[in-house]
Amino acid sequence: MIVLKFGGSSVSTPENILKVLAVVKSHASVNELAVVVSAFGGVTDSLINTSRLAEKGDLAYKEELKKLEERHLTAVKELIHATRQSAIIANVKFLLNELEDILQGVYLVKELSLKTLDFVSSFGERLSSYLIAEAFKENGVPAFAADYRQLIITDRTYGNAKVKFEVTNARVKQYLTNTNELPVIPGFVGTTEHGETTTLGRGGSDYTAAIVAAALDSASLEIWTDVNGMMTADPRRVKNAIPIEELSYEEALELSYFGAKIIYPPTIQPALSKKIPIRLKNTFEPAAPGTLITQNPRQSEAPVKGIASIENIALLTISGSGMVGASGIAMRFFGALANQKVNVILITQASSEHSITVGINQRDATRAQLAIEQEFQLEIQAGIVDKVNIQNDLAILALVGLNMKNTPGIAGKLFSSLGRNGINIIAIAQGTSELNISCVIQKKDEEKALNTIHEAFFLSDIKTLHLFVVGTGTVGATLLKQIKNQAFNLYKTLAIDIKLIGLTNSKQAVFNEKGIPWAQWEEIFEQKGQESNIEIFVERMAELNLPNAIFVDCTANPDVAATYKFLLERSISIVTPNKIAASSNYHTYKELKTLAAKRGVKYLYETNVGAGLPIISTLTDLIRSGDTVHKIEGIFSGTMNYLFNTVSADKKLSTVVQEAMDLGYAEPDPRIDLSGKDVARKIMILARETGDNLELEDVHIKPFLPANCLQDSPMDQFWQNLRSYEDTFEGQRAEVESQGKGYRLVASWEDGKARIELREVDKSHPFYSVSGSDNIILFTTERYKTQPLIVKGSGAGAEVTAAGVFADIIRIAN
Repeated sequence: MIVLKFGGSSVSTPENILKVLAVVKSHASVNELAVVVSAFGGVTDSLINTSRLAEKGDLAYKEELKKLEERHLTAVKELIHATRQSAIIANVKFLLNELEDILQGVYLVKELSLKTLDFVSSFGERLSSYLIAEAFKENGVPAFAADYRQLIITDRTYGNAKVKFEVTNARVKQYLTNTNELPVIPGFVGTTEHGETTTLGRGGSDYTAAIVAAALDSASLEIWTDVNGMMTADPRRVKNAIPIEELSYEEALELSYFGAKIIYPPTIQPALSKKIPIRLKNTFEPAAPGTLITQNPRQSEAPVKGIASIENIALLTISGSGMVGASGIAMRFFGALANQKVNVILITQASSEHSITVGINQRDATRAQLAIEQEFQLEIQAGIVDKVNIQNDLAILALVGLNMKNTPGIAGKLFSSLGRNGINIIAIAQGTSELNISCVIQKKDEEKALNTIHEAFFLSDIKTLHLFVVGTGTVGATLLKQIKNQAFNLYKTLAIDIKLIGLTNSKQAVFNEKGIPWAQWEEIFEQKGQESNIEIFVERMAELNLPNAIFVDCTANPDVAATYKFLLERSISIVTPNKIAASSNYHTYKELKTLAAKRGVKYLYETNVGAGLPIISTLTDLIRSGDTVHKIEGIFSGTMNYLFNTVSADKKLSTVVQEAMDLGYAEPDPRIDLSGKDVARKIMILARETGDNLELEDVHIKPFLPANCLQDSPMDQFWQNLRSYEDTFEGQRAEVESQGKGYRLVASWEDGKARIELREVDKSHPFYSVSGSDNIILFTTERYKTQPLIVKGSGAGAEVTAAGVFADIIRIAN
């Protein structure tokens, strides 16, 4: 005998019931089957809701009852030929009339006992089993609707009745053995020995199937639902969850206990007692292998089989010096909880015996607290035991796998993965069998934690980055284009999956948790962007609480830079060409660096100096490898280098400045570049990377332009002043050129002093040959004392700046 159980989603519509019929017919011998069915999808909830309305005296219950009637009668009309419909409709209406009478009584007396609620709830399975049996007959399968009163016998614990197995097993064998028709058994419901209807608790249809399978010594138990077996995590929360091929009974018990909804925990016990294999299958993809739960599953290389979680958890802790070495404390503690029927989900105790902590359902927290404080009233009054401490709004995560005990580093990988994503672990529990590692976290972090752990243990070859990009101007748009062109190759060759989750500019923003398609970001941003600002954007980013989140600031906006601290505190990495934060006061610079290190995230700003050139990373590598930096000097401004390489007798200063602006080399206000302040920020950042606490005012700038060209005045006045000076400048430049030299704006740092000045360099100097908008940086260090380490290349422009930002993003993935 094989027992097949079909859940509510599998029998929710007439079309689905025909799919169930196809599954049943696919078995070699229908005579060797027993089928257990749930109520039509959603019906049990509807019955409970209808009962509650009647209890409140709300006549709306009649409308709900009418909907239930219409749904079941529609199923008759779609599944049964017209010649047979009248008798079946009469039987359905007979059942519904009985239900209506009960609800009318509830409405009149305004009372709904658990006993009555059980009776009302039973109608879902009673109706579905009858209609499905008739649908089977209609399609040539001899079947009958089994009478639940002849099968599972329980006690009188209404709402969650306990099965009396000895009498139940005898009844099941007697009722279902030696029948030539397929029994269609209503799940979830039972009866007392006095004929009173009971229910087995939510998920009880699975339990019914397992009880029947064990009583009949079945060859196997198949549970058909709407997913391809038990998954590595809840697929509603972890999109990349995958089916588990095989599990042991113990692994399945742990996963179901900790929230894997596909199977009801008590289901496994009857099957386990008889070593009956359980197969979890998908009614809508019957060819999929599903999950096999058995005594000896095939060995898997993966140490972790699955991840599950329970939310709405409270941690309850009792502590105090009076507990140390005192016998009977634990017995009294757990006895007080047991007396209040409080279920303990997790236990952890300090090795000093100073405290005991348990995880319980949050709804039981107040009742549990009162019970324990009453039990330890004398000790609390004496001050040797503290009052009970309660932490609410928590969740429990559980890693499950038999092979974990043979694999070192599992706990370390778990905790480091959570830590890198800013998820704090409040409590930990692990049994000596090492089958399960459980940890308690904040409920708000549950989904983020599930995705983080799932990626670490099941998608270790794939690193998913969630990007939030600020700025759709030249650099931002170029970066998005570069990622679009490279995204597939990154996934294929480096297993990096970059998803654009949020995008904003100064006016609007758009979010998509599943990812904004790279090829359509402009269209989506234009059509679906909603009014926003940077404060709203970062708040939304924090609310999404995604793992491996990266904030990419492609602006030069001080308001955006002001959000960095908020983001780092929430364990969100930052990548930016925006120099404002790193070149602000030293306290802010240091605070951001320290905060990133503390939170285990990255704050990368390689493009603050030299656009896409590896200048900051080179300097950092030198220092980390133990080198000592004596001097830094270089041409740090692609704009200024372009200017001095381009100005000539034929091209005046004002013309070249305008060209630099048009090419995207210069800032919209070119005085930022011409004043040397932009270069000053860059040399200051590099000096700070060496450990120098330099401030911007400490950088000595020797301007090469007169004061009236650099003053804060209208742009028209600036251009006028620049043109009036350019003949003087050209005369000086021509004189230098006649000597075989050239002008270069050089920044230097040495012995704690930083300078920006215009230098005359001859052809023998490395700076002389730097052309166009290139940058060149010389590092004189203990190792590179006689011949400085040189970094040289293009130092301005959207393409190279965006490429540098892109490289920082990939650096985080690695």
